Amino acid sequence: MPTLPPFTRPTFEAALTEWERILTGRNLPADVIWIFDENLIFERAETGDTQIAFQRALTPLPPGAERIAFNYFSDFEARIVFYRVGSCRNQSVCMMLCDSWFEGKEERDGFQRRDDWLMSFYPGQPVELEETADEARWKKRLVRDRPLHDLDFSMTLRAVHEILAHGRVLTSYEHYALRLLHSWSKLPGQRAP
Repeated sequence: MPTLPPFTRPTFEAALTEWERILTGRNLPADVIWIFDENLIFERAETGDTQIAFQRALTPLPPGAERIAFNYFSDFEARIVFYRVGSCRNQSVCMMLCDSWFEGKEERDGFQRRDDWLMSFYPGQPVELEETADEARWKKRLVRDRPLHDLDFSMTLRAVHEILAHGRVLTSYEHYALRLLHSWSKLPGQRAP
């Protein structure tokens, strides 16, 4: 792993102010819609190309989800990225990503770095996204082999809900134990513990 530069994480508010400044400087909407992995809809078009849309009706964000993700990611010594996927109705549709994989991403790749914060900002292109509430489209969405691999490093809403409920993201064993308890409680004569 490469040696990281000395850094101090900003507050979420300071990072958001910098993000809005960058978006405004690129003539992109500074009003931000935050989405998470479950909000994305990758679909195969009839031409064989992949198109992207998003939804917020089927998997709504809890209040403050973006701050929860930022605070969680801030605990890691890995680069946090504010990533603009596109625009919708004069708002920037953005995701928060985190992984050391982004350490090699530079200005030539479209990323504006803030090494003193161990953050990068990706304003992207002026692409218009469709927002939908169509459950059938959401259920048929591509969840593997998606074209924008950068987005594989986003936080899930499931993790946000776990932090709200338990104060942390649950381990794989804890997910299994919860499923087992739920199944056990459905057996005749059994009650949930």
